[in-house]
Amino acid sequence: MFPKLSFRQLSLGVFVLIAALLGATSVHALLTLDRLAAHSREAGRHAVALAEQAQRLSERGVAMERSARQFLVLDDPAFRDRYADAWRDAQAALAAIAAGMPGAQHGALADWRARGEAVAAVLQSAPELRNGKRIQGRRALSQSLDQALSGLPALSQLLEDSVRHEVERRNQALLDELDQRRRLLTSQVIISVALAALLALGFGAWLSRPLKQIEQAIDRLGGNRYDEAIAVQGPGDLRRLGMQLDWLRVRLAEVEADKARFVRHVSHELKTPLAALVEGVSLLEDEVPGALSPQQREIAAILRQNTVSLQAQIEDLLRFNEAGFAAQRLRRTMTEPRVLLDSVLAAQRLQSQARGVHCVVEGDARPLPLDRELMSAALGNLLSNALRFSPPGGAVHFTLSEAPGMLAIDCRDQGPGVAPQDAERIFEPFYQGERQPASARRGNGIGLSIVREYVQAHGGALHLMPSAGGAHFRIELPYDE
Repeated sequence: MFPKLSFRQLSLGVFVLIAALLGATSVHALLTLDRLAAHSREAGRHAVALAEQAQRLSERGVAMERSARQFLVLDDPAFRDRYADAWRDAQAALAAIAAGMPGAQHGALADWRARGEAVAAVLQSAPELRNGKRIQGRRALSQSLDQALSGLPALSQLLEDSVRHEVERRNQALLDELDQRRRLLTSQVIISVALAALLALGFGAWLSRPLKQIEQAIDRLGGNRYDEAIAVQGPGDLRRLGMQLDWLRVRLAEVEADKARFVRHVSHELKTPLAALVEGVSLLEDEVPGALSPQQREIAAILRQNTVSLQAQIEDLLRFNEAGFAAQRLRRTMTEPRVLLDSVLAAQRLQSQARGVHCVVEGDARPLPLDRELMSAALGNLLSNALRFSPPGGAVHFTLSEAPGMLAIDCRDQGPGVAPQDAERIFEPFYQGERQPASARRGNGIGLSIVREYVQAHGGALHLMPSAGGAHFRIELPYDE
């Protein structure tokens, strides 16, 4: 997926996508809130306007009744004009209420309007009646006026109640809409955050795979395992990095092969003249050329000692060179750890007896798949190292124990131990610590490195453990469970 895009481009793209998703949700929320605010302002304005019109209608009704009655009592046309003005205002209020309340009390509005028109008609007919029978006309006008005006207060109150109920209904509708929008926005925000989280997690999981492949490839290169090709899947720049690592793998394998070939050739070339030196020293010591003086015998002994030492070092160098190749070709079989360790101790019983060192094996453990030959060599090197550093009459203790999913083999001796400044480099090839036994031949520093090589080939680890006296090494081997 997207193989031509780089890691930076993909990161930027996912960031923009997540930002766009969250930004769109935020913009939609802002627009929704703005619409709700505008709707609320409009509803409030309409409610105030309706309430004002209902109040105005009630006031105009009172003014109309007062003007009409004053006109009948005082016979002053000015009061009829006041009634006409109040009636026009009332009609405007009725029209505003009818327009602002589509579902209003149409019957009440029509009744209010009809009563107002009836009063106006009574007032218009008043001059003609007054020119006739004055007292009877006044009584008839008063009765007609009372009949027309009698229901206005109740109708005004009914319309005020209708306006109030309408305002409450609109407020409740606005609250319901606000609650609905709030739930909708909450759902949108939750969905947006969830999608953004899924995008981030998916992108992270997708990118973690090539990064994990690169990490594993570097671990294999660091462990001198060059047999498996390196292929990285993912963005274009990480794939190119994988190809560069594979080129490095091939180059390191070639360098390793050249080094091994060089060591073999040099060792072979050294062994031939060395064999001649050993043979020549033997002839001198056997006095084949003639009798040797004491000084000549001493020189021959020095030559033999150094040729033997040189021969041992060449053999150790060849053995270390072969250890790396042997570790890559394990032949595992189910092995009893206690039986394997007993066989290693039996193979070096003469050396331990010669040093006067007592070897003890403690504990037991379940079988596990091991390469018997390589693990025997590793334990043999560990035992040989312990015997070399142990004082005469000392003891070497091997302890078998099990931890969760792991076998632990502890080796403790009673020698001088490992100096603190040597602890970090004790497993490096050809490194020799400061605390060397005075009575033994100085080693070449590859024994512990071979032990670590074989143990790591089994997926385990070799550790130098803290110890109050002597050296304490621990081999950890995993169970395949």
